[in-house]
Amino acid sequence: MAVPILDLKAQHATIRDEVVAAMMRVVDDQAFILGDPVGQLECKVAGLSQVRFAVGCANGTDAILLALRALGVGPGDEVIAPPFTFFATAGAIHNVGARPVFVDIDPRTYNVDPAAVAAAITPRTRAVIAVDLFGQMAPIERVTAAAGGLPVIEDAAQSIGASRTIGGRTVMAGEAAAIGTFSFFPSKNLGGYGDGGMAVTQDEALYEALVKLRTHGSRRTYYHELVGYNSRLDALQAAVLGAKLPHLAGWSAARRANAAAYDAAFADLPELATPFVDPANTSIYNQYTLRTPRRDALKAHLAARGIGTAVYYPLPLHLQPCFAYLGYQAGACPESERAAGEVLSIPVFPELTVAQRDEVIDAVRAFFTS
Repeated sequence: MAVPILDLKAQHATIRDEVVAAMMRVVDDQAFILGDPVGQLECKVAGLSQVRFAVGCANGTDAILLALRALGVGPGDEVIAPPFTFFATAGAIHNVGARPVFVDIDPRTYNVDPAAVAAAITPRTRAVIAVDLFGQMAPIERVTAAAGGLPVIEDAAQSIGASRTIGGRTVMAGEAAAIGTFSFFPSKNLGGYGDGGMAVTQDEALYEALVKLRTHGSRRTYYHELVGYNSRLDALQAAVLGAKLPHLAGWSAARRANAAAYDAAFADLPELATPFVDPANTSIYNQYTLRTPRRDALKAHLAARGIGTAVYYPLPLHLQPCFAYLGYQAGACPESERAAGEVLSIPVFPELTVAQRDEVIDAVRAFFTS
C-alpha cells in the first residue's frame, strides 16, 4: 500500500463544494484584490489567534519581511534566529538588509533555546525571531524574557491554531509576540490553493505599518508615506482559506490522533525517538518527525515500501552556501547540525486512513525489529 507524505486531493474531496462556491462568489463579484474576502479572513484569523489585528499578505515569507520592516529593522541591524528551520526565516532578515545571527535549538522540541538568545544579544541586535517548528509553539514567554525588551517575531508558519499555557492562561500561536506571522502555503495545516500569508499583532501602530507596507507604503491610492511592497493576499485565496478555516480544529485533532497512535506504536523502539511535545503546548503536528541515527537507511526502507517521507531540514541555515559570508563553521550550532542528520517526517495528515497508518507503523517497526 502506497502512503504519501501528504494527500491534498483527499482533503479537497471532502470540502470541494464549499471551496468552489466560495471561489465562484469572488469570480462573480469580479473583485480580486483585497476586499471583503480578505477582510473577513483577517477578522477570523485575528479571532482564532486572540489578537486585535491581522493583515493578509502574499505569502508567509513576506509576512516575516513586513514584520521586520514594521519594527524598523534594516541595514546594520542584527536579528537573532534559529538555523534549524525553513529558509524564509533568515532570508527575510537578509532581504531587509540586516544580519542573521544564528543561535542553537532545544534538541527535544527543535525550537530556539532562550538561553542561546540571551547570550547572542549585542548592541546591534534589533529583534528576535522565534520559530514554532513542526506545529508546536516555541516557549514564547521565555524567549521574550531572554530578549530583554527587544521585539520578538513569532514565525508561526507551521502552527496556526496551536496553543501554549502561560501563567494559567491559554495563549494562541501569534498572540504573545510583537508580531506573529503565518503561511498559507498549500501543505500547511490551513493551506490555500496557492500562496498566501498573514501577520497578526496586538499593537495598532504596528498594524498600520503592516497595512501600508503590503500596499506600496500607501493607505490612500497614489499617496505613499514610505516605500513598501506589492504583497496583497489574493481574494480568491482568502475565499478558499475562509471556507477551510472552520475545518481546521477537526483536522488538527485528527493529526493529534494519528500522532498518538504512532507514539504508542513506537514506544518500545530504543533506537527511535518520537516527537517531544512540551507539556505546556498543544501541538497541531504540521509534521510528525521521528529521530534516529539511522535516518537515511530508514528513509530508504520506507521508500521501498511506498511510504512517503521528508527531511525537514537537511542542512541548517548557518551552513547554507548563501550565508557563507557570515563566517559560521560546522560545530557552531551543534544541536541543529545533529538534528539535520537524524530527523525524518512521516505521514500524519488528517485524512490518513487507519489502514494507511498501520502500513506506516508496520514498515517502521519492521526496520527496527527485523
